[in-house]
Amino acid sequence: MSETSSEKGKVALVVGAGDATGGAIARRFAAEGFVTCVTRRTAEKLEPLVDQIRDLGGVAHGFSSDARKEEDVVALIERIESEVGPIEVLVFNIGANVPCSILEETARKYFKIWEMACFAGFLNGREVAKRMVARGKGTIIFTGATAALRGSANFAAFAGAKHALRALAQSMARELGPKNIHVAHVVVDGAIDTEFIRTNFPEKYAQKEVDGIVDPKHIADNYWQLHRQTRDAWTFELDLRPYNERW
Repeated sequence: MSETSSEKGKVALVVGAGDATGGAIARRFAAEGFVTCVTRRTAEKLEPLVDQIRDLGGVAHGFSSDARKEEDVVALIERIESEVGPIEVLVFNIGANVPCSILEETARKYFKIWEMACFAGFLNGREVAKRMVARGKGTIIFTGATAALRGSANFAAFAGAKHALRALAQSMARELGPKNIHVAHVVVDGAIDTEFIRTNFPEKYAQKEVDGIVDPKHIADNYWQLHRQTRDAWTFELDLRPYNERW
């Protein structure tokens, strides 16, 4: 973990703060004055993001955590709450998009994808919700995908996990909404501007010139707007895609 701050402020926790969407969300909330806590399984991979937020005048802390392990999640949330500050926003942003034919899929990999994309969301959502309910406020946002709405060929494991994550979010929203906790699920449909897309799908990446792939900064803007909504008009599900994406 990075150096802890002696001043406790409102905290945004981004679980799965990768180089694209998760990092952009962390930077967006930090720019709005949140103490931003970011997690990945390997802490060293968080250092560029944490340094960038600090260079821009924000406050950030990086944590190494396996989001699939209950003991790790319980310890992480307790540490943030006691040492950094109250978690006002949780963003669960773990992907696990690994295509495979159902004829070749293994039980081990299927289960691991479910653990990453769904079970980890339950663990983090549950632990943070306990604190939010006690305080009477908070926002929990789950990052979904097209696979949460329909299962495409060769994506049985990913679709199963993302369908389950969406159902989890629906259940939590119905239970926690009356307790003043805003739970939202964001479907991101389309290629995102990442190094992976640039390197492996150059023709797709070329669409960036005509706004044909999703800019992580614009995803982050929508997450911020979800948090800012008044509770008389909360959005549960937000569907983000480029104007030219087929759906």
